[in-house]
This record gives sequence, structure tokens and C-alpha cells, in this order.
Amino acid sequence: MIGRDVTGSKPIGTSARLAMALLGGSMLAGVPVEAIAQDGTEPAAPAPATVAAPQADVIRTITIEGSQRLEAQTILSYIRLRVGDPYTQVAADQALKDLYATELFSSASVRNDGGNVTITVVENPIINRIILEGNKRIKNDKIVPEIKLSPRQIFTRSKVRADVARIIELYKRQGRFAATVEPQMVQLPQNRVDIVFEIHEGPKSKVRQINIIGNEKFSDGELRGQMVTKQARLTRFFSSGTSYDPDRLAFDQQKLRQFYLTEGYADFRVVSAVAELTPDKKDFIITYVVEEGERYKFGDVKVESQLRDFDGEKMTQNLVLKKGQWYNAKSVEDTVEALTDLAGNFGYAFADVQPQFTRNKDDLTMDVTFVLREAPRVYVERVDVNGNTLTQDKVVRREFRIAEGDAFNALQVKRTTSRINSLGYFQENFQVDQKPGSQPDRIVLEANVEEQATGELQLSAGFSSLESFILAASIRQRNFRGRGQTIGANVNYSRYSKSVGLSFAEPYLFNRNISAGVDIYRKDYNSFNYLNSSRNTTFQQSTTGISARLGVPLTEYMSLIGSYTFNYDQVTLDPNTYYYDLDGDGVSTCEPLLAGRYLCEAIGNRTSSILGLSLIYETLDSRYRPTRGRTVSVSAEFAGLGGSERYARFRAKAAQYFPLGGGFIFSLSAEGGHIIGLKDRYDQSGNAIDKVRLTDRFFLGEPQIRGFDIRGVGPRVLRQPLISDGNGGYTVVTDRNQVADDSLGGDTYYLGRAELEIPLGSGAKELGLRPSIFIDAGAVFNIKAPTLITACTFPNGCQLPQRDGNGNSLYREQTGTDTSGNPIYTITTNPLAADGVTANTQLFTTIAPFQEVFLGNTPKPRVAVGFGVNWNSPFGPFRIDIAKVLLKAPGDDTKTFTFNVGTQF
Repeated sequence: MIGRDVTGSKPIGTSARLAMALLGGSMLAGVPVEAIAQDGTEPAAPAPATVAAPQADVIRTITIEGSQRLEAQTILSYIRLRVGDPYTQVAADQALKDLYATELFSSASVRNDGGNVTITVVENPIINRIILEGNKRIKNDKIVPEIKLSPRQIFTRSKVRADVARIIELYKRQGRFAATVEPQMVQLPQNRVDIVFEIHEGPKSKVRQINIIGNEKFSDGELRGQMVTKQARLTRFFSSGTSYDPDRLAFDQQKLRQFYLTEGYADFRVVSAVAELTPDKKDFIITYVVEEGERYKFGDVKVESQLRDFDGEKMTQNLVLKKGQWYNAKSVEDTVEALTDLAGNFGYAFADVQPQFTRNKDDLTMDVTFVLREAPRVYVERVDVNGNTLTQDKVVRREFRIAEGDAFNALQVKRTTSRINSLGYFQENFQVDQKPGSQPDRIVLEANVEEQATGELQLSAGFSSLESFILAASIRQRNFRGRGQTIGANVNYSRYSKSVGLSFAEPYLFNRNISAGVDIYRKDYNSFNYLNSSRNTTFQQSTTGISARLGVPLTEYMSLIGSYTFNYDQVTLDPNTYYYDLDGDGVSTCEPLLAGRYLCEAIGNRTSSILGLSLIYETLDSRYRPTRGRTVSVSAEFAGLGGSERYARFRAKAAQYFPLGGGFIFSLSAEGGHIIGLKDRYDQSGNAIDKVRLTDRFFLGEPQIRGFDIRGVGPRVLRQPLISDGNGGYTVVTDRNQVADDSLGGDTYYLGRAELEIPLGSGAKELGLRPSIFIDAGAVFNIKAPTLITACTFPNGCQLPQRDGNGNSLYREQTGTDTSGNPIYTITTNPLAADGVTANTQLFTTIAPFQEVFLGNTPKPRVAVGFGVNWNSPFGPFRIDIAKVLLKAPGDDTKTFTFNVGTQF
């Protein structure tokens, strides 16, 4: 390796870099190699260069030579030789030892010339800079703080050895036990040096094998499953638990003990745990020696209360633990926690619950007595909010369910913690700290928050099986000006939808517990039709609207929200495709033969003035990713206070989350809705039709119910082509790729879902993988059957006269022949030829024969099961679902595989 000069730009020959005999050696796998010199021995201090002198010599002068930075008097202060003292070999040797002990000198010698003593020294160099080479896995900003040497310090061998040891220890904590560090020194002018730490990181040391000796009741595999450390296998490529960590080894011993204690083995102990590094220093082999002992059952279990508000006998009767059950230390801990919480709910913040054990080895039982020791009832002395630099104090304080001067209540403190966590402004797993107050019956509640970024600026691009390519941009501040307000704007664009919106929300209007919000938006949708697996983009709906809402709490967990929404909807069909001048009056209208009556009925402009009211009950521990609790909501909307539309819509939703332990989360959810049209509607022929417009109905499919395509469930009209069977009859084409599929939605729907989120190892968790299995069931139904088209029958189909732009019928007129005798035709609006007698041929557009069928209008449940994976990938959120439909109705459109992915940048 080539050295460098002080500027770092001019290379220095390898001869300028010393072999580091003075640096004290390198380290391998954390073991110091003290021998640094070429012959493998520690360089000894130079032998004193003394000159024989008579014992009677008296020191007359002491001269210091070779010093550059240190004054002579300073050097003399380090030794014991003084003018007038007798000079002896012992005194000279002690002087050398004293000089080397200061670690300021690389060499020193003492010479006596008839009482004239000369001390020659070579000072240790000054460090110019510290250089790291070869480190890739651990960056400089992680290593530099571990190095105690720094520029402008005096170089010493002991400090270099200590820094090498610290760097090695840093790599050991990363699981790289084969790492080596070789310190090198580059000589510079003016007695300066560069210190270079050459780092050879080596591979990460894995756990090759975990051996367990002494286990009889449980297999090795069961016990390994309890450990955080895992054996390195190909299936655990992403797991971080396969690397060796001494701290993890100690933790695994505790995990083994916890497992055995929950199974009743109260005498279990880990005799030894040894980790052996393989000769190639790549892997570890861990061996545990255990003693299982005997299995115990619970004996007498009771509660003794020294608190006046609690009756020990009644509490004993309500305990979950019963005599005769297998002993379980986790159940004992849970009981202690439950009793502590119970006491806290009655104001005993510092209640001390002590379980006392009596082991009966004769009958292998464990008696447990839970003692509630005497404690004073506690009142809240003060509430402190610390760490908030942007967020105003009142934003945090208004989430407290307990005030200064109130009696302490643990349940209210927990509720406060949940509410502050749900804000999303602070660190995860925030907890309200409880500190003793100025008196034994006083407590101080502290909210020590760590603020997180609440502003979001996101640009994303992705692909969805629903929307094809997606582009989105949004900006949102969830804690605007530190007041807890939310303000945002968003723009979304895909092949089939576009939207733009502005929003503002105030959770505490005028500092009162009243929430308010307003949204302004424009949404453009198309693709209500499928043909040949493609979404028909000729049906378009544009909605421009504004929505305002006010919410008030009724109880701690229940709130009432009122809203007003005004929408202006424009629904159009492509006139060049679906419009036709049937009457010849020059005015084109929607032609049912081309579009279907149900689509023709939906077109037009209309306004909706909607009043809404929602009742919400919520006990979730988090609104972002709940693991326990429930939410229930009931809402009603009425359109008709102005506007052109009149209907009443009702919805209800409920969800419950259950933590099952071990990271498993089970959830149940259900929802349903019904809409009632309050205005009679008629088609172009004057026939009564469904009172609810197509665009106001409920639709089901992907993503609401997995296993089905978008709007793949419920009432629909299929236009099926009729083709000749070759025998004078016809065959109905049922291939969905050749059938026009128009989903009509329904006036009523219901949907239920059960889902189990499955935990993975720590490595997969670090990657953000969250798999789940699910079952979905639902249906949408209850509409008036549409009038189907029956005119285009086999074999002729149906014909529409061709017209010009003024509504005149078009005819084909023969005006002559060409040189080959072939007739020449022209297009005219005159039904007669030029001779006024011959009739011209009228032109028609022929529509191939088809039949329309109305399907899916049934409340019969559609059921699908499957599994999915959520992945918070480096490229953005990713969701994949694979579902199998168990129950469906004729006409439903199924879909096995769906995915969505977005890229953030």
C-alpha cells in the first residue's frame, strides 16, 4: 500500500510506512497479536546506553538532547535524577523507565561522562490525520466515534492498540468475527505521522448449528423455535437471526427458561451455553446443556389484600388461575399485571403486588399467594409535556383523559396513551411516564414525546391491475403550524381515472372538542363496460363537489358527525359511437341498440345536495395499524335538499381486532348498505325504471371482495353474440372475452371478511412483509330488471338507416359503368335515381345478431378464500392477493391474481 503526504495528494513510497512495531500489532478475530516486530517478538525498550563510572561519581550537570516540542525542564520533571545526587546504574535505569512510562518518547538513552549526564530522547510524533481503509460494511461515521486518537494528539502505542480493539469489537457486534485491523504509520516531515487503519472486514459469522443436550420433554426443533438465534439455512436468507451475537445468546437462554416455566418446569435451568468459532472463523456452533427438572401444577392460589378497597377472598374467586392447572409463570405475570391495573383503576398508582411461591416437591405443586401491599391512594399533582418543539402543548394536553388534581386512574392513563399514539405526530410505542410526586400520595404524569416529521411530499408512479399505469402527487401536513390541523392537496392520474382535491381538517374547532373539515374535489371516471377483456372508455362520469363536516364527541369512545355535500355530475357517452339520429330530424340521441337502455338512462347532467349523519364508536389501539379493539359506524345520507336527485342511503360498518399472541392478529369486519330512490324515473319509451341512477348504486368486486374482478359481483347485462351452428340454427357465444359486460350495481349490498395476519421472522419483519390469509363473502342486489333488447335476433340481426349530418337517409345510386362494365355508384340523399323512376338502394348499418341476458340480481353470498402479502418494499407499498372463489352466481366475473405496486421517489 502506498503512503500519502500530509495533503493526501502526493504518494509516499512504501519505505516511508513503518511496519508498526511501535503501534503494538494487529488483531485477528478480536484476539490481540502483541508481537509486532518482524521476528514476532515485542520490541523491548532500548538498553540504557550508559558509560561506566565510578560509584563515587556525583551528578554535576544534566543535559537534555533531541527534544523538539518539550522543554528540558519538563522532561527533567518526569525523572528522579538531580544535580548533586550520586549517579548509579539503578538510577539511570529508573530514569529510562520513567521516560517510557510517559508514552511521549519513542526512544531514550542516558550517558554519564564524569558526572556530566546527557539524556538523549526521540519524541513520539504528532498525529496529522486518521485514515480508514477497506471498510465497506461499516461506514466512517460509525467507526470514527470509536477511535480515541485524533489529529494533533501525540502518538502512543497503547492508544493505537485500544483503538484497534474498539474497531474489532464494533465489527464483532455486527457479527463479523473474522475481521482484522492492521494499523500502519506514514512518516511525515516535522515529526508528524498519518495513522492508517487497514480493515479487512471478512464475512459475517453465521450460526451453523445449535446443539441442545439434556432435553427429554421437548425436541431440539421445538426449543430452537423459541430462540431468536436461528441456524443458517437457505430458507433464512433474509433473516438477521442467523448471525452470531453474544447478547442474543444470553437472551436465548432467558427465552428457554421462559418457555419451560410456562410449561410447568419450575426447576429448569441452563447449565451452560458455549459458542465455538469454527477454524475458518466463518461460523459458530452453539451448544446448550440444560436440566429440565420436574413438572409442577398449581397448588393453593389465593389473594391477600392489605388495601381497604379490596376483598382478598372475592378476588381469589375471580382469579383465572385454579388449583390443579399446570404451573405457568406467564399466567402468574399476567395475574400480577391484572391486579396492578385493577388497583390503579381505583387510584392506587404505586400498588405493589408480590407473588409468593411455596414449592411442594413431594406432590409437585406450587402454591402462589398474591399479596397486595398497603399503598396510599394517589392524586395527579402535575402533568408535564416535554420534547415538543413544533407541536403546541395544548395539542398533547387535550388528549389527556385525566387532569391535574384528579384521582389517579390507570385505565384513563392507558386511554391517554392510545389517543396520543393515534395522533401520529410522535415516536412509536409512546407511553405516559408515571413519576412520584412531592408527597407519597401524589404522582406526576409526563408525556416525553419525540416529534416525527408530519409533512408528506410524495410523488409516485406504479402499476395496478385495477388502473393500469398510475401517477400521483400529493402534499400533506398532518400537524399544520403545530396545532394538530391537517391540510393537503393531491393529484392522481391513470388511464381510467383522474382526480384533484384540496382538504383541511381541524380536530378542535375554537379550542373546543368539535372537529371540522372541508374537502373540494374534481373526479373523472370512465370504464363502466368490459369487452374483449378491455375496459370501455366511452362511458365517462365527471364529479365536481365540495363537502363539509362537523363532529362532536358523545362519550369517550363515541362521536357524531354531520356532513353536507354538493356534487355536480356529468355523465356522457361517446356520441360518435353510441348516438344515432333515428327519427331523421337531425338530432342524435343515445341509441339503445348500440349502448343498451341502462347506459342511455344514465347520461345527463345533474346536481346532488346531500345531508349526512354518522354515529361512530371506536376503541382501536391505533388507527393506522390496529391490533386490538373495535370500530362500529352507522351513517345515513339524504339527497333532496335542493338539487335534481332525491334518495336516502344507509350504511353500517363494524370491525373487531383480536391479538392472538405471538404476533398473530385476527380481524373480523362486516358492512352493508341500502339506497332508496325517492323520485320516479322513466326510460325513453315512458316505461318505469329503477328509481336509483346507475351512478348512485352500490358496486362490489376488486378490491372490496377479493377473487372477483372490478365490479365483478352483482346485477349485470351480458350482450352475447349469436353465431351460426352450420345447421340453420345458432350458437350463443358465452366466452367472456367476446361478450360485452355491463355491471349495473345494486340498491342493497353486504360484505363480510375474516383475516388472520401471520407474523414472520425478524428478517422478514425488517423487510416490511406482512402475509395474511382471508375469507371474503358478500353480494350486491335488489334492482328493477332493465328492459332488454330483443330486436337483433338470428340470423339477420338488426339494421339502422345510415344518415348524413342533417338527418337525411343515405342511398346508393348507380350512375354508370367503368370500362370493364362494372357499375359505378354514388351516395345520395335522393330515394330515386336521376330518371325519377328507379328507386335507389337505401343504406343501413347492420348490427350482428345478439341476445341480452340479465344476471346476478340475487342476495346469494359470493365466497372467496385466499392469501395475500403486504410488503413495504424499497420501491413503495406492494400488495398481492391470490384468491379462490368457492361460491358465485351466474354472470359473476372472477379473478384469481391481483396486485398493486407504487414507486416513491
